[in-house]
Amino acid sequence: MERRGIVGAGNWIVDVVKTVDRWPGEGNLCNILKVERGGGGGPCNVLFDLSAMKSKIPLYAAGMLGVDAKGDFLLQEIKKRDIDSRFMFRTAETPSSFTDVISAAGRRTFFHNRGANALLSDKELLKVDVPAKIFYLGYLLLLDALDAPNSQFGTCGALALAEMRKRGFLTAVDFVSESPEKFRRTVLPALKHIDILVINELEAGHTFELEIRKSGNSYCFETLIRSARLFFEHGVNELVVIHFPEGALAMRKSGEGYFLPSWPVQPHEIVGTNGAGDAFCAGVLYGVHENLPLHELLKIATASATFNLSAATASGGAVSLDKMRKLLNSRVLAGKAI
Repeated sequence: MERRGIVGAGNWIVDVVKTVDRWPGEGNLCNILKVERGGGGGPCNVLFDLSAMKSKIPLYAAGMLGVDAKGDFLLQEIKKRDIDSRFMFRTAETPSSFTDVISAAGRRTFFHNRGANALLSDKELLKVDVPAKIFYLGYLLLLDALDAPNSQFGTCGALALAEMRKRGFLTAVDFVSESPEKFRRTVLPALKHIDILVINELEAGHTFELEIRKSGNSYCFETLIRSARLFFEHGVNELVVIHFPEGALAMRKSGEGYFLPSWPVQPHEIVGTNGAGDAFCAGVLYGVHENLPLHELLKIATASATFNLSAATASGGAVSLDKMRKLLNSRVLAGKAI
């Protein structure tokens, strides 16, 4: 029987997004124009975006919440979108995770409380038993129990991913920007248990100590390609996708690759960038699930990220596949095979 469905596991966060009138210097004052509450974290954003696509792909949530109002809020939002919540565990030891997101003029910063996410371990994840096609885990480097050392696999997260692959899932992973040392310690052991890796250019550079961004904030395309190939050399099994403000690169282990520039957006059209990378990832996972060719996969991912920019919350801009295709049909993006 063909496997169908996507599991979103890892960080479940309540984002409190505060839109301010300007970006203040240290010690200065700015005005809060709007306060919005929404879900946050990789699996939350990815699943909520996938739900908004109306693709009829079965969706499953897995994570750890506190026994509190924030946890209740996230469960309500999960169920509202017809996402299976049976693998959402709860603990009375610590509150649900939350983040204060400060957003202004396309910039953002995060004040994060790790909360219950820090307790999510491989023991909970290995209770996930559904006939889904993809098991997505986000974010490595922000899940304390999963980032902890394991004598056999390197980390407990790597152990969980190895087991999920053994059960027949395609494993997909995203991680947060951290120091190169933490990348090497936590990310490298997991790579051979990852089928699909979706990250940004800074995370790719940190993993292998490559300078993808050059002085003046330009980027080096050749170094970007080199980083994708290095991920395969270090164990990634099927697909590497690296997104950055100027565009995105997708490469298969076979060597097939494609580059697509970002959709042109004017600064005044950007309400917020919170969750844009996760919206892009949702498009990638949809494309993998539906066996789309690389150029089509990147188009859906780019459209998903573009609509995300129209809202301050992480998934407030999510739309249906029909709306994405209407946008894509309105203009040709000049991509290229690499």
